[in-house]
Amino acid sequence: MAIRQLSETLINQIAAGEVIERPASAAKELIENALDAGATRIEIATSGGGKALLRVSDNGSGMDAADLELAVRRHCTSKISETLEDIRTLGFRGEALPSIGSVARLSIASRRRDSAGGHEIAVAGGKIAHLRPAAANPGTIVEVRDLFFATPARLKFLKTEKAEAGAITEIVKRMAIAFPAVRFVLSGSDRTTLEFPATGDDHLGRMAQVLGKEFRDNAIALDAVREEISLTGFAGVPTFNRGNSAHQYAFVNGRPVQDKLILSAIRGAYAETIPSGRHPVAVLSITLDPALVDVNVHPAKSDVRFRDPGLVRGLIVGAIREALARDGSRAATTGASDMLRSFRPGFQPNSQRPQTAWSAETSPSRPYQPTTGFGERPQASFDGLSMPTARAEPQFSPQPAAAEPTARYPLGAARAQIHANYIVAQTEDGLVIVDQHAAHERLVFEAMRKALHSKRLASQVLLIPEIVDIPEEDCDRLMQHAAELSELGLAIERFGPGAIAVRETPAMLGEVDAHGLIRQLADEIAEWDTASGLSAKLEYVAATMACHGSVRSGRRLRPEEMNALLREMEVTPGSGQCNHGRPTYIELKLSDIERLFGRS
Repeated sequence: MAIRQLSETLINQIAAGEVIERPASAAKELIENALDAGATRIEIATSGGGKALLRVSDNGSGMDAADLELAVRRHCTSKISETLEDIRTLGFRGEALPSIGSVARLSIASRRRDSAGGHEIAVAGGKIAHLRPAAANPGTIVEVRDLFFATPARLKFLKTEKAEAGAITEIVKRMAIAFPAVRFVLSGSDRTTLEFPATGDDHLGRMAQVLGKEFRDNAIALDAVREEISLTGFAGVPTFNRGNSAHQYAFVNGRPVQDKLILSAIRGAYAETIPSGRHPVAVLSITLDPALVDVNVHPAKSDVRFRDPGLVRGLIVGAIREALARDGSRAATTGASDMLRSFRPGFQPNSQRPQTAWSAETSPSRPYQPTTGFGERPQASFDGLSMPTARAEPQFSPQPAAAEPTARYPLGAARAQIHANYIVAQTEDGLVIVDQHAAHERLVFEAMRKALHSKRLASQVLLIPEIVDIPEEDCDRLMQHAAELSELGLAIERFGPGAIAVRETPAMLGEVDAHGLIRQLADEIAEWDTASGLSAKLEYVAATMACHGSVRSGRRLRPEEMNALLREMEVTPGSGQCNHGRPTYIELKLSDIERLFGRS
């Protein structure tokens, strides 16, 4: 079969298959063009989930007649010149508009600010109409109708109109977070109007618009630099989590990306703090020299490749963990709201009471001694207990310390222990309820984690070394990390060109599948250039040991024990949640309590 040159229309339709996958892809490309043009106001209108209509209007710099004629032709762009080493704009390929025009009915009306009039050009199924004068405000209006009418097979792969409209909404949200100084309006016959007013330099204010006002109260600021890479943004406290990862946003030099390395780093940073099946909320912005990142990986430009992925991953994990250690122990403000919703004011008739009452046997806490009521006999056992206090006095002072003013502690002074599992503490402006087992479990785990990283871990020497056959390149990667692995108790040596000899394994892990462990580490290093998997396994063992070695539910605590637990929680990183990610305490402000009684 003879080789022949494809027609321009067919070439554009092939390119459209990669660049324009769905209406949201077209919306993304058009919004990026508007932002690159310096727009401060962008309005997006849709119909039929973007399949029937997608219109993007902006007040950017606009185009003249000559620019419009070139804009609808492939590989014509104003954003790069001769190199891909210094890309500082969102778009740069020059493929979006001709790709859209090859599969839809496209019209572009534009006017420069210094021009007396505007012009319009149209493309339908790859056929370009003649340029004509048009009345237009400064800026550009791009209208896409009947998307994929020229390639009907593509329509069969699209989702419902509601799903496609939702995908466009997600694109607008990501762009809105990245550019807080721009006003975004999303409207149309298939949706409720969504508006994000410009917030200027208030990035957290824009995030609150997109992620909800609760994010402002539950976010921890990030600001870290490592070598030539800086990381800013906000990470939610661990107890402020969601059921999926849709609330994780990442930006590289202002470009919204969905990079698996960044998402993996977020998961690693929140390890042992988020419950299984839950996901943290985070907005990360990475800034680095454009020469250190390749954005030309995929036509959709949502994937990037870093020159030093290990450095980027380490920066993200380190910055988030440092922030959580500094300010992540506080409970999410949503915990009090959930608690308030669980209350029912006043007495409930029998017909309105829950069908299943609380019982010690069915409670997850399972106290050892079931509650028998509040009569005189059960309460008599508390007579011998002194009133709890939060006063701090020197332990070895020859004279009792003078009474201090009311001490101000974040978790307050212990006032009672109820159901042999929950500590009730009074704070300056409310009260705190602490799950004693979950809290102590976290304290024990953090102590063990500190021990893990302070010295070389104990190892067990294998009587006969395990020989693991793996590819030579994997052997090379593993030996580059041999010193790091040795600190974790895993001693390895090269055994010929394509094998590794395992001589010692971490004692904490007990009996180890050396073959599986080595292969897993080799795969991890090949993908991320890091061997953090072994450390994660050791921390998992430490978490299990902490769970079994902590204060159990059902144990009566003395007042000084309760206050000691509260004081230690206040200085321990991550004490706001247990090793399984559940909250260790819930705080109720006096204003919340007064609302319960209708006093506010």
